[in-house]
Amino acid sequence: MGRILAVDYGTKRVGLAVTDPLKIIATGLDTVHSKDVVQYLKDYLAKEEVEAFVVGVPYKDDGSPTNNTQHCKGFITTLKKQFPNLPVHEQDEAYTSVRAMESMIAAGSKKKDRRKKENIDKVSAVLILQEYLNSIS
Repeated sequence: MGRILAVDYGTKRVGLAVTDPLKIIATGLDTVHSKDVVQYLKDYLAKEEVEAFVVGVPYKDDGSPTNNTQHCKGFITTLKKQFPNLPVHEQDEAYTSVRAMESMIAAGSKKKDRRKKENIDKVSAVLILQEYLNSIS
C-alpha cells in the first residue's frame, strides 16, 4: 500500500507531509527549498511507495484565486509532468498557516520553534493532508 504525500507549495519553501502506509496518520515529512522539491520527491519516491499527491491550493473566501494560486497550479503541472503515473489532487489550503500556528501553540511548541517558517510550512502540509483524508473517508 502506498502513502499519500501532501505539499504546501510556496515560492521559497515547500512543506511536505505524508501518511503512513495504511493512510491513517498524517505526519510532517520535511521542508525544502522550492527549487529543490522535485529532486527531493524523486529521491523520496525511490525509497517509499507513494500512490498520490495532494497539493494545497489557496483561494479567497469568495472562491477567487489568491496571489499564490497560479504558482500552486504551475507546480501541479510540473508534478504531473515529472510523475505522470501518480494522481495529483487539489485541496483548499485556506488559513492553514494560521491554523498551523494555533496547533503549534496548543501542542506547547516553544516560541523559537514557532518562529521558524519551515516548521509552519510542514505543519500546514499536515493539515492539508488531514483535510484531504477527512474528505475521502
